[in-house]
Amino acid sequence: MTLKKLLLSLADLLMPRVCVVCGRQLISSEKHLCMSCMADLPLTYFEDRTRNPMADSFNKRLIESGLEDHGYQYACALFFYSSDSGYANITQALKYRRDFAAGKIFARMLGRSLARAEHFADVDLVCCVPLHWIRRRQRGYNQAEIIAREVWRELQGRRGAGDAEGVRFEPGLIRRGRPTRAQTRLDASRRASNVEGAFAAARRAGAGWRAAGSGRREAEGAELPRHILLVDDVYTTGSTLCACCAALREVFGPDVRISVATLAYAG
Repeated sequence: MTLKKLLLSLADLLMPRVCVVCGRQLISSEKHLCMSCMADLPLTYFEDRTRNPMADSFNKRLIESGLEDHGYQYACALFFYSSDSGYANITQALKYRRDFAAGKIFARMLGRSLARAEHFADVDLVCCVPLHWIRRRQRGYNQAEIIAREVWRELQGRRGAGDAEGVRFEPGLIRRGRPTRAQTRLDASRRASNVEGAFAAARRAGAGWRAAGSGRREAEGAELPRHILLVDDVYTTGSTLCACCAALREVFGPDVRISVATLAYAG
């Protein structure tokens, strides 16, 4: 037994690690999930299809919001979410219990799945759903930004460190202009109105991108992105992501593809 394994074993005796999903005590070779729960992780494999239930749902929401003229947008989630399943603990542990290590593990899994998909190969900018500054101060972090950063690293790794056309990471690209009620406490019909008009593209974000008039967009000191990836923790009705997409359209216009990715898909 190496010194590292010995120290980990001693640490497990003093502070036993447990599976995020089922609560069973982990052995030294397991991280965050036991082998049984990891084997049963309900992966969506949405990255294998340009059209999937999540993408169909998101595009339906865009049509309902009057954003249907921008073509079919892609969407992907790592695993299926159900509030009465132990796998819901994966996102809840990051969002409410500051389990950054587990959150980053699954975010990297999501990033690797996106990096393998050809229809996400041209993503050149990653951003995230923002928190209002009051909630950000209360919580101390934005879980969507933590996920987005790990996804960005995986996508950038696919391009290679020397790629001049690397993937940009703009966590402050969107701002939440007013506090909103927690979406989890609202039914589907009230979620859209709760976030309507709550988001806007930050003035100083995106390296000076600005509206140029006549529906066209130009960049000051930077080329416009071709494909933006918008990241959040859980996809339920798509209302929040759609509202963020509308804010991005105000700056980038109709020619930029805006895809979405989340850890979990509740449907």
